[in-house]
Amino acid sequence: MLATTLRPALLSASLALACTLLPAAALAAPDKAAIFGVEFSDPGVVGGRKAQPEEARRLELVTQELRKALTTNGTVEVVDVAPQSAEIAKQAPLYKCEGCAATIARALGADLAVNGFVERGSGQLFNLYVTISDAATGKVLRNGQAVIRADTDDTWAHAMRWVVKNRLLAEPLPNRS
Repeated sequence: MLATTLRPALLSASLALACTLLPAAALAAPDKAAIFGVEFSDPGVVGGRKAQPEEARRLELVTQELRKALTTNGTVEVVDVAPQSAEIAKQAPLYKCEGCAATIARALGADLAVNGFVERGSGQLFNLYVTISDAATGKVLRNGQAVIRADTDDTWAHAMRWVVKNRLLAEPLPNRS
């Protein structure tokens, strides 16, 4: 009789213990991501040009939006890219360097390399591109693009948030959830 009354109690205690331990075990550590500054491209100028002060300010704004959007849910931890600033400057622009962003990210101890650029279209039209690559292999895991239809802080920030939500994190990153 005692064994039959203890069995349900032991089972529920074991189940309760398993339920408290499972979430901790199931939650993986966040991926370390080297999030590089969003760069500027003006294909209408032969040889390119540097971003104007207002464009540079907006590039910093969208870079911060990218960092914030990727770290909000706790799956990504940002790695400081400053120790590789000389290599970043040497390889720039990273969107043209054939995978050097992954190599730099790997040197920083990151799992992911995140880089992007804004391409000037015509007048008030810009294209935003963002890529997430595996730092170990250089393989592109996710990328996204959005058109910015007005040259304001709000439209640039909104475009970045949209790309992260609807393209980069619409589904969990492959082999990382």
